[in-house]
Amino acid sequence: MQARKAVIAGVAALLVTSTAFGSSTASDNAKVLNKATMVLTELRNAPDNGIPENIWAKAQCVVVIPGMKKAGFILGGEYGEGVLSCKRGSTWGAPVFMQLAKGSAGLQIGVQSTDLVLVVMNRSGVDKLLRNKVTLGADASVAAGPVGRTASAGTDGQMTAEMLSYSRSKGLFAGVDLSGGTLKPDTDANAAMYGANASASDIALGTMRVAMTAEGQAFRSALSQGVRATTGVK
Repeated sequence: MQARKAVIAGVAALLVTSTAFGSSTASDNAKVLNKATMVLTELRNAPDNGIPENIWAKAQCVVVIPGMKKAGFILGGEYGEGVLSCKRGSTWGAPVFMQLAKGSAGLQIGVQSTDLVLVVMNRSGVDKLLRNKVTLGADASVAAGPVGRTASAGTDGQMTAEMLSYSRSKGLFAGVDLSGGTLKPDTDANAAMYGANASASDIALGTMRVAMTAEGQAFRSALSQGVRATTGVK
C-alpha cells in the first residue's frame, strides 16, 4: 500500500514538473483566464444542474481549473492550471494562478479533460489554500458538492467540509472527489502577472495593490455577476 501511494505521488510530481516546465508568459496567463471565465460563465448559467445558490452565497473563495488533464495507462495522473479569487466584502479579489495535481492507479487508457471548480466555504479553508501547498482531504477537508439550484449540503461531509468540489465533463456538472490532490499557487504565473514580490496571499486578500489585465477583470466580473444572481442584489 505504501509503495502504491509513493508511485502515485511520483506520477503527480512528474506531471507538475513536465507540464510546468518553463516560465509562464502573459499569453499563457491570458489563455488560462479566458478559459476559466468561460467555464465559470457556463456554470452560472446552467439552468438546473449548477452549483446551488446557497453554496455560492456562502463561498469565501472559488478556484476554477479549466481542462484538467487525466492521462496514463495502469498508473496515471491528473494535472491542471487555473485561477482562484477570494471574496472581499461585496467584491472579488484579483485572480491568483493555481496548479492542481493528483495521481491515480488502476486501468485507464488515453487522455481525458475535465473542468473543475472548488468552492472554499470558510476562512480556515482560505488560510490553508493560500499556503505554499495543500493536500486535499489531508491538510484541508474536501467533499463532492451538491448539484442543483435549490440543493443544499445534505451529508455531514458536505456540511463540515472546508471545500466543495465540482467537475464538468461533456457539458454536465457533478460533484467530484478530489481527495489526494495537491493544490498550490503557480509561482511563475503569478510573478509574470503581478511581479515577483506579490505572494498568493497578498494578491488574494488584497494586502498588496496589484494591477489586473482585461482578462483578469473579466474573470472577476463573471464571479460578481454570479453572486448578484444568487443573492438577489442587483
